Amino acid sequence: MKSDKLKFLLFAVVVLAIPLFIPKGYLTNVLIFVGINSMLALGLNLLLGYAGQISLGQAAFFGLGAYGSGVLNTQYVINPWLAMALVAVGVAAFAFAIGFPVLRLKGHYLAMATLGVGVIAYISFNETVDLTGGPSGLSGIENLSIGSFVFDSDIKNYYLVWSFALVSILLAMNMVNSRFGRGLRAIHDSEVAARVMGVNARLMKVQVFALSAFISAIAGSLYCHVMTFISPTSFSFPVSIELLTMVVIGGLGSVFGSVLGALLLTLLPEMLRAFQDMDIIVYGLLLISMTIYLPGGLVRGIPALFRKIVPARGSHA
Repeated sequence: MKSDKLKFLLFAVVVLAIPLFIPKGYLTNVLIFVGINSMLALGLNLLLGYAGQISLGQAAFFGLGAYGSGVLNTQYVINPWLAMALVAVGVAAFAFAIGFPVLRLKGHYLAMATLGVGVIAYISFNETVDLTGGPSGLSGIENLSIGSFVFDSDIKNYYLVWSFALVSILLAMNMVNSRFGRGLRAIHDSEVAARVMGVNARLMKVQVFALSAFISAIAGSLYCHVMTFISPTSFSFPVSIELLTMVVIGGLGSVFGSVLGALLLTLLPEMLRAFQDMDIIVYGLLLISMTIYLPGGLVRGIPALFRKIVPARGSHA
C-alpha cells in the first residue's frame, strides 16, 4: 500500500512538472487528450480488468457526459460546474438502472448489449438536431472558470484535466485495494465462487458499471468545455474500440496500465504521421506485435521482457 502511494506521488510530480519542460502549444494539447483518455480507459479498466465485464459502449457514457454538459450550458445557460455535476450523477444513475438487465448477460451477449447502448446513443446524438446540433455538432460551449480565472488556454486546460485525472487515479487505487476491489477481483476469477463466499456479485457488477459511467461522463464534460465544440463522430463505436485497446495494451487490472495505454495510443498516431498513407499499417503492426510479445500489457510485459533480456545478477557465476 505504501509503495502504491509512493508511485502515485512520483507520478503526480512528473505530471505536474511536464509543462515546465516541453514547448507550449501542440504537445501540451496532445497531453490534454492523454489525460481525458486516461480517465476513460481507467473507467473501462475498473469494469473489464477488475470485474471481468466487457463493454463496447463506453463511448456512449463519454458522449452523454459531453452532450449533457454542452446542452445544459448552451440551451439552458446552466453554470458549467453545476452542469458537470448534474450530468455525471445522471449518467451514473442511468448506467445503474440499465446495469441490472444488461449485466445479467455474459460474454459476447454482454458485449453486444453494451454495443447496442453505444449505437443508440450515437444515433440519438445525430438525430436530436434541435438539442445537439445533429451531425453539424454543438458549438458555443463555455470554458470552465473559477471566478474571474478562465480555463481558456492549453496550459490551463492541461492542469484542469490532469487534476481530475489524478483524483480519479487516486480514488481508483484506493478502491481496488479495498474490500469492494477484492470483491470485484473475486467476481473476475469466478462469479460462482464469489457468490458462495457471500459476495453480492450482481449488485457489485452494477455498481462498478455505474462508477465506470460516472468517470466517463466527467471526462466527457471536461472534453466539451475544453474543446467548446462537440460532434457525434467523437463518440462513435470506433472510440469504444480504441478505449478497449488502450486497456488491453496498457494492462488489464492495472490502474497505471490504463494511463500507459492511453499515453501510447494517443501519442502513437501523432508520431506516425511521418509515414503518411502507411501510418495505419505501421499502427496495426505495432499493436499486433505488442499483443504477441507483451500479452500482459505494458505494465506487466515490459518488466517480464526486461528480465528475459537481462539475466539475473549472479546467474553466470
